[in-house]
Amino acid sequence: MKEFNPAWIAPQWPAPARVRAVMTTRAGGTSPAPFDSLNLGTRAGDAIDNVLLNRARLRASLPADPRWLRQVHGAGVVDAATAVDEPEADAAFARRPGVVCAVLVADCMPVLICDRTGTTVAVAHAGWRGMSGGVIESAVAAMNAPPKELMAWLGPAIGPDHFEVGDDVRQAFAARDPAAQAAFAPFPGRSGKWLCDLDLLARQRLHAVGVRQVHGGGFCTVGDARFFSHRRDHGKSGRMAALIWVE
Repeated sequence: MKEFNPAWIAPQWPAPARVRAVMTTRAGGTSPAPFDSLNLGTRAGDAIDNVLLNRARLRASLPADPRWLRQVHGAGVVDAATAVDEPEADAAFARRPGVVCAVLVADCMPVLICDRTGTTVAVAHAGWRGMSGGVIESAVAAMNAPPKELMAWLGPAIGPDHFEVGDDVRQAFAARDPAAQAAFAPFPGRSGKWLCDLDLLARQRLHAVGVRQVHGGGFCTVGDARFFSHRRDHGKSGRMAALIWVE
């Protein structure tokens, strides 16, 4: 079994032993500031040679190259085993052992999912646009397994003390589920502005489709210097990866 960088995050969840997953942090790469150091995103503004070297360092801990996506903040999902190049999608699933599903994040919520038998895994890039558009539901549906047999892990994302949004975001979620209004707190002194809890919204979306085992959460990319944050760093930020596969 290959070892991960100890500065990366190993999800704490009761996944079957043959399901492997890891969440990278900023540590372990070669990129200079402001992408220091393990920037894995080719579209963040970093030099491509830095990114390729960083990806090679990540690859050394994986059974295969990750199936990277061209993320567009939508709800598209692909089978990572048959995907070619970088398909336009924000979620991927795999049943074939050794196929590594991956998404890149720097404030959006990465959601890892697996079944209890360890035969199917998925990952979703769930920012507010993708989440309100149904990317979590799409990932769950693509796994083609009873939701009660699934479990999920929520990775680092912008926390509710920092995620200021407009009323359009609150309405986008409330239109799908009125209970989502509980994830929005009025921003003190700023009319029409809200503080959004992505963690709670992700749990609500998972529960709505029958996934009751939800773990993780509680990480804030803005407040924790271990993580890249697009908002904290004013758009000059690298990207972390959330990865999952079946051994």
